[in-house]
Amino acid sequence: MTNLLAFFFSFYYICRQTVAHSTAMSGLSATLAVTVPIAENNQINITKHMRKVFLFAISLLACLSGHAQQQLPVYLDASKNLEQRVEDALSRMTLDEKLHVIHAQSKFSSGGIPRLGFPDFWTDDGPHGVRPDVLWDEWEQAGQTNDSCVAFPALTCLAATFDPSLSLLYGQSLGEEALYRGKDMILGPGVNIYRTPLGGRNFEYMGEDPFLASTMVVPYVQGLQSNGVAACVKHYAMNNDEEYRHQVNVILSDRALHEIYLPAFRAAVQEGHAWGLMGAYNLYNNQHNCHNEILLNNILKRDWKYDGVVVSDWGGVHDTDEAVKNGMDIEFGTWTDGLSQGTSNAYQNYYLARAYKEGILSGKYTTKELDEKVRRVLRLFFRTTMNRNRGIGFLCSEPHYAAARQIGNSGIVLLQNNRNVLPIKTTTARNILVVGENAIKMMTVGGGSSSLKVQREISPLDGLRAALPGVQIDYERGYVGDVTGAYNGVTTGQDLSEKRSASQLIADAVEKARKADYVIFIGGLNKADYQDCEGHDRKQYELPYGQDEVVEALAKANKNLIYVNISGNAVAMPWKPKVPAIVQGWFVGSEAGEALADVLTGKVNPSGKLPFTWPARLNDVGAHALNTYPGTWRADHKIIDEEYKEGIYVGYRWADLKNTKPLFAFGHGLSYTTFKLSNLRTSAKDITRDGTLTFTVSVKNTGKVAGAEVVQLYIHDDVASVDRPYKELKGFKKVFLQPGESRDVEITIGNDALSFWDETSNGWKSETGSFTALVGNAADNLPLNIKFNLK
Repeated sequence: MTNLLAFFFSFYYICRQTVAHSTAMSGLSATLAVTVPIAENNQINITKHMRKVFLFAISLLACLSGHAQQQLPVYLDASKNLEQRVEDALSRMTLDEKLHVIHAQSKFSSGGIPRLGFPDFWTDDGPHGVRPDVLWDEWEQAGQTNDSCVAFPALTCLAATFDPSLSLLYGQSLGEEALYRGKDMILGPGVNIYRTPLGGRNFEYMGEDPFLASTMVVPYVQGLQSNGVAACVKHYAMNNDEEYRHQVNVILSDRALHEIYLPAFRAAVQEGHAWGLMGAYNLYNNQHNCHNEILLNNILKRDWKYDGVVVSDWGGVHDTDEAVKNGMDIEFGTWTDGLSQGTSNAYQNYYLARAYKEGILSGKYTTKELDEKVRRVLRLFFRTTMNRNRGIGFLCSEPHYAAARQIGNSGIVLLQNNRNVLPIKTTTARNILVVGENAIKMMTVGGGSSSLKVQREISPLDGLRAALPGVQIDYERGYVGDVTGAYNGVTTGQDLSEKRSASQLIADAVEKARKADYVIFIGGLNKADYQDCEGHDRKQYELPYGQDEVVEALAKANKNLIYVNISGNAVAMPWKPKVPAIVQGWFVGSEAGEALADVLTGKVNPSGKLPFTWPARLNDVGAHALNTYPGTWRADHKIIDEEYKEGIYVGYRWADLKNTKPLFAFGHGLSYTTFKLSNLRTSAKDITRDGTLTFTVSVKNTGKVAGAEVVQLYIHDDVASVDRPYKELKGFKKVFLQPGESRDVEITIGNDALSFWDETSNGWKSETGSFTALVGNAADNLPLNIKFNLK
């Protein structure tokens, strides 16, 4: 039995190493996989099938006889509990094997334990799709033909759905794609808070509100991990700057830390049971977050009882001693910028590699910290690579495209609709002019590590033409920006040379606009540097490429102008009063054109709500009003200190504090129908600290078409011993209603909804007294209220 088991270990390992060697030598793949043609445009990944064969063999051996079952090592016996298996495997590992699993061996993989039959561990970027493979030790594309994917909407769009069931669907679908591609961990989702609209990476996150982000991240994690693929929630924490992300030292109050910037991570850990979490590049309390004692040892692992792994962001580890002692578990990408540059074949020079071993052998370190790191890695292995119940997954399946379209449909936000210009009257429209580069530009390429190689991406222009076959749809560029695009070896294939001047481009668009029934300007941002892009923040709140001038000219030429903003961020809109219809179109991914056409034509009734406040001007944002962004360089010019002086007053909290009127409020989003909320009541007049309270509100569709409304519940503390925001979101529920239909919607809260972080006791605290519940459909539209008491 033992010899047979060893044979299967050896067989599996030799297969992997043979494939790895041949792949690395040929420079074809970073997945250590070979491909076998099975159809003209379809190939299969052998690595995951070898893994399945191996795990099947183990299962078969375990069932041969009762005697065989007794001889099976504890770590391979699925009937044993997880901790028993972990301890048994740990006891069998050598020092070198332990060190081998806590740092990278390639750009996106860390080592397994070949002697014990543990496969290598493969990560890949998300969070909107599975990134194409790169070479073993280079950022260059591997040139595979089987690493295309479905691009799902960016997470700002997912958050805008206000629908946790879609977050679950998102995670499940992405997990299936990752599993088919042989990935064991997706580096996502991202839940950093939207502190300023200049943040280059805001499109990857879930907005400004900690309750919304917390509610939406949990099902995403659960859905992803239901496939046996680990989530790696990022970037922990306060990673709100891109431009100098390696140098920013964040200074903020404990209240702001716990009430605003940590709740989504805590929910992912304690409710979603995330298996992975990624440390951020920035510093907090003068320590880099990838080995930060307060964030990792004290809060994450001690207070939250986290049993998963902490993965470094690529190049986020800077010190062996701190990495050993302060909670870093798997080191990736050291001496790279996390995007393109990096020292070659430096893996043994990592802070947790040779230097750590030398420290152990010299007596500087014991193996206590090492064993704790390895325990966490082994748990990860048993949950993923050693999980014999993992399926095969699916790649680019029609259900995945359908999921992407459904999420896009539900997340697109109708911001303004004067004169009911939308939906387009498809029975009478004969001529539509589409203007703007974002109508034709691929948005799945670029933006940093979330850049994808998609099987297909339907542009807004193509989506409209497909949806309106009987309508003449013309196109004008309108402005010159950057219609081409390339990232990490993936290109858009677009090349639109332009000899016309800026004024001529506008003149040509205006001439056609005068003759059109509708003009649809599809503009906004793209994923070029200094827009919605990793590595840089935006330099201005205004639209780039002179788009404001184009919009102004089109508004004069045609009364039925529809502005579609493609971005993950708010932008300045000085022309807002002149444009009847405004739509926030996000980065919707593969199905962008179809989802947008669905909403514009009325096939889908928009129901998205803004996950952030859309300020009228940049100084209406706390970080800018107080001149704290982007911080101040220290005298040695090595570190930037950035103090979050606005504290807990982020987004609508700041707007309430300063009584500013945003262009569009948090939670705002219109519909093609109308709703009435009425009869707010509670299940009791009082709530106790160990009890719950349920609010019920009647919702009626008073319009003529079916649609969905998001009921939002905010809590106001009537009397508090500390300064508190005027209101905070503590519950929401999306309800779909037919015309004339009414339904009661229930939202239940507990003591946590009434609590604040008490800096004196260093814990959560609620105060006995009176509270008011505010209910409506946006932060600036809360017509219903009711009082209750905490006893």
